[in-house]
Amino acid sequence: MRFLFDRNTWQEIFGSIGKNKIRTIITIVGVLWGIFIYITLSGASKGMDNGFERMFETIARNSMFVWAQSTSMPNEGFKTGRQLQLKLGDAIMIENRIPEVQYIAPRNVKGFFGSTPARVGRGKESGSYPVFGDFPSFTKIAPKKIYDGGRFLNDEDIEKARKVCVIGERTEKELFKKGEKTIGGFIEIDDVFFQVVGVHKFDASGGFGGDGDIFIPFATFKKLYNTGDNVGWFSIAAYDDVDVVKVEENIKNLLKNIHHVHPDDERAFGSFNLGEQFGKIIGFAKGITFLSLIVGIATILAGVIGIGNILLISVKERTKELGVRRALGATPKEVRSQIILESVFLTMIAGIMGIILGAGTLSLISRMTKDIDFPYTNPTVPIPYVFGALLIMVVLGTLIGLIPAQRAVSIKPIDALREE
Repeated sequence: MRFLFDRNTWQEIFGSIGKNKIRTIITIVGVLWGIFIYITLSGASKGMDNGFERMFETIARNSMFVWAQSTSMPNEGFKTGRQLQLKLGDAIMIENRIPEVQYIAPRNVKGFFGSTPARVGRGKESGSYPVFGDFPSFTKIAPKKIYDGGRFLNDEDIEKARKVCVIGERTEKELFKKGEKTIGGFIEIDDVFFQVVGVHKFDASGGFGGDGDIFIPFATFKKLYNTGDNVGWFSIAAYDDVDVVKVEENIKNLLKNIHHVHPDDERAFGSFNLGEQFGKIIGFAKGITFLSLIVGIATILAGVIGIGNILLISVKERTKELGVRRALGATPKEVRSQIILESVFLTMIAGIMGIILGAGTLSLISRMTKDIDFPYTNPTVPIPYVFGALLIMVVLGTLIGLIPAQRAVSIKPIDALREE
């Protein structure tokens, strides 16, 4: 290995490269472009993956929403077009009958789906805000970040139907004066006083809900708006290791059975499966990463082959020089190592330049996409992937260097000295 640190070895390498600079640069660009494409596309797909990961931080990945609609088929004496209504008892049935369900949260709302928002006021300040009737289990499905000193709804709030609420940042800003203590204060919701027990943070990067949402206990909502056991929709989270599409199907089938709906009626219950959508998004991001790997490796391979070709030409041009070295006592191993080292050196230089260029491009993309609405953040490539790419380039450079190296070794000194 001493030849690696021999000054003459590197003088010969740089001398060979410098004989035809343009040809060498064009060849290096091929490898550089390959690693650049791989780094840029992989980083870009990782940015998309990170964006959706961040978006789904505010809600369980294997979650779904289920709501009642109207029937499209007659069944058991009931006519077509019957309007269905979810009940609290349905949630208990789903929990007991479908073990794949981890959490279920019955929900009601005033201010969405055609209903008018609640009139909320405090002193002289007032406004219209959506009010949700919820159970504490809702935060298991869609975690809420609460400012210090506050809390979300708890089981005791439900049991006692307390008049407490959790308000949003915008609600606090519009109803409370700056510096005024919010936690423990009171607001009026449709002429009924509620005590504020928490203020939830709004994450504009993704998730569901707004900065003006107000949450009150489900039992209190029921009394305030006389909804009885009616439920607007179910928020449901399945366990991570189950087929979320199959769970959705089982839930709908159970609800059809409970509400005497025809088994083939697809309109009776609506749903939106976030788990299924998240799986498709992750699959798409992985597909882009795989595509970048294939394209990058193919381009790198083409560039490395170009390096092999330039070294074959170099060996041909240096036939006499190599013959003199052999005549002066250079062993075939030394000649072979010299050519392989030159191949690996060119490949590594091209690879490092491509990585630097790719990292710079990703940094630029990161700055340009910092404040966009699309779920995209921190486009990076894991360090092991970068080192893996460099290792592949070293192996390819070594393998492709064997061809011109063998050509150089096969030159007989006497024939080389006769070369003009």
